[in-house]
Amino acid sequence: MPDSGSLGPPTSLPEQPPAPPATAPDAPAATVTDRPVTSSVAHFLAGLHPPVTRPSSPPSPSMPPASSNPSSPPSSSMPPASWAPPSPLSPPAPSLPPTSPPATAPETSAATGSDSVVRRVPVGPTGLGTTALSLARRQAAVPPDAVPAPSGPSAEGPVVPGLYHHPIPEPDPVRVAEVSRRIKRWAEDEVRLYPEEWEGQFDGFSVGRYMVACHPDAPTVDHLMLATRLMVAENAVDDCYCEDHGGSPVGLGGRLLLAHTALDHLHTTAEYAPEWSESLGSDAPRRAYRSAMDHFVRAATPSQADRYRHDMARLHLGYLAEAAWAETGHVPEVWEYLAMRQFNNFRPCPTITDTVGGYELPADLHARPDMQRVIALAGNATTIVNDLYSYTKELDSPGRHLNLPVVIAEREHLSDRDAYLKAVEVHNELMHAFEAAAAELAADCPVPAVLRFLRGVAAWVDGNHDWHRTNTYRYSLPDFW
Repeated sequence: MPDSGSLGPPTSLPEQPPAPPATAPDAPAATVTDRPVTSSVAHFLAGLHPPVTRPSSPPSPSMPPASSNPSSPPSSSMPPASWAPPSPLSPPAPSLPPTSPPATAPETSAATGSDSVVRRVPVGPTGLGTTALSLARRQAAVPPDAVPAPSGPSAEGPVVPGLYHHPIPEPDPVRVAEVSRRIKRWAEDEVRLYPEEWEGQFDGFSVGRYMVACHPDAPTVDHLMLATRLMVAENAVDDCYCEDHGGSPVGLGGRLLLAHTALDHLHTTAEYAPEWSESLGSDAPRRAYRSAMDHFVRAATPSQADRYRHDMARLHLGYLAEAAWAETGHVPEVWEYLAMRQFNNFRPCPTITDTVGGYELPADLHARPDMQRVIALAGNATTIVNDLYSYTKELDSPGRHLNLPVVIAEREHLSDRDAYLKAVEVHNELMHAFEAAAAELAADCPVPAVLRFLRGVAAWVDGNHDWHRTNTYRYSLPDFW
């Protein structure tokens, strides 16, 4: 897959008609609650999250428990004694088209040291969610002695105390280095993404580590680059249109609409098409969107590409809601904020996990209401992780940034510390609900593509947390403990 050179007019594979809608009616909006355990999902989460040992400092005596929910006693992340190594994954679907050049770095397994997380998971429904489902098995993903003391962050940064999460194996350093090299070359040479003075911020984003951690089953570096370009392009739009680098809520709708046409092409008359095509190179965000999507479409099926466009439209709708509140000075109710965050969130990233994995979750299975619930909960939980880790960064930035602790503090009249701790509880409840919903879906629909997709989404959730924890260039925790 080429990483540099001029693009010319945007091209893509011919689109096919969208798949017919699923016949099952949409599920009603569900309250986020714990689900009863069933025997068919008895080992799903334990198989999904094998133990990962990390050196750490002793816990602080004042550290809050992993969850304030009395039904969720903390304990070790070790799997039950009945856990056994799984059978291998079924062979993946054919990978990228043969026109893509091979990776220049040697390909290695997606995890170092031990076998990858994905390959340890059974392909049958014996394996996402039981520690989140059973009171006897409900456990904190990290034992107390694995959480660094908040008063003395390690070189990688501490975990938010009390946060329910799963540690991951260290991302493959060979892949991290190669993805980092390629994405910087793409950003500098192909899309001219940033001026020289922003180079340190680009490097500090550590996007190579991020994407390797989130996609442990990607067959090649080429596959990883599909997600990496899209991630960088999304952040360019956020920074340049919305926030840090000249962004503003004023006129945001028009800018986002025109940028979205780089993802969802304009079909217009011969007279006006050249002006639209020329506009796609008019600024860095549009150049990045256009290039990243062109690479993605060449590797994805028409259904996967359209799915991604849909989720990006959701993201842009969330940007617009937040911008409208900023223009009017409105602080939303907590439930309103969470509704906005269901759109302005990470959802487009895990939704492409099958494309990055070199296979396809068929459109009718992706459209199932229970699958949509799993993806929504994953996006919601990972976005609250961002709120928690970016809290101090946003407080130090100009203007007022809405995040969950800030909204809880104002709307529920809590101290900053108590609001932050309540936001941790909200995250934990969303995580338990995500795991429960995924486990139920695995039991109800034990199709290999469904099971692999669920594992991929869970791996993205875990990798996203790990990137936030380890990115001390960007994030630090508040001094609440």
